[in-house]
Amino acid sequence: MQLGRIYLLRHGQTCWAVSGQHTGRTDVPLTDVGRQQAKDAGARIRAAHPEPFDAVFTSPLVRARETAHLAGFDALAWDDVMEWDYGRAEGHTRAQISEVLGRPWNIWMDGPRAVPEQFGGDGVEVLQNGQQVDVHRGSGESIDEVFDRASRVAERLQQYSLDGKDVLVVAHSHILRLVAMAWVGLDPEDGRRFELETAHYIVLSEHKGQPVIERWSA
Repeated sequence: MQLGRIYLLRHGQTCWAVSGQHTGRTDVPLTDVGRQQAKDAGARIRAAHPEPFDAVFTSPLVRARETAHLAGFDALAWDDVMEWDYGRAEGHTRAQISEVLGRPWNIWMDGPRAVPEQFGGDGVEVLQNGQQVDVHRGSGESIDEVFDRASRVAERLQQYSLDGKDVLVVAHSHILRLVAMAWVGLDPEDGRRFELETAHYIVLSEHKGQPVIERWSA
């Protein structure tokens, strides 16, 4: 039996993606650019994979659900592919956090719990389009915690592949990179070395019995 391929699509552009604000669990919608990106991504995926997928999943967050819909796919929500819970980093930029810490801060190496407590607390943010969004800033997930979740996702996707099924997952930059790291057996911190642009996708497969990343940011 031919093994199945796994497609991992990042959602389209949001205003926080443009501003560099950490967007974990906050339900920030796509921009007009992001909506067009989603449509274009759907066309690229169908050109590469013209047959229907055996299963399509999406993060339940609105930016992923909207991307899946605009790309032309009916998707089931899957909580495990929600984005990393950034905790006190949510809605803040790396530069803002680094300035207060007095040193460079990196989510991959430091995690959300190194973010100063003054950045914590729930609130409401007003987006550039005037929409208000609720922002939760708790303790967040450590990289080990989110990688455990990504590993569960990778294990389930590996079973689909072994069954010869092709699957599409629409989700977010960090969680998808961590799923890819789990697929090929790399450390979670290695995910920081791979950039995944908005509305671009990864293909995971196997070659000669070895899990591989077949395409990246296509």
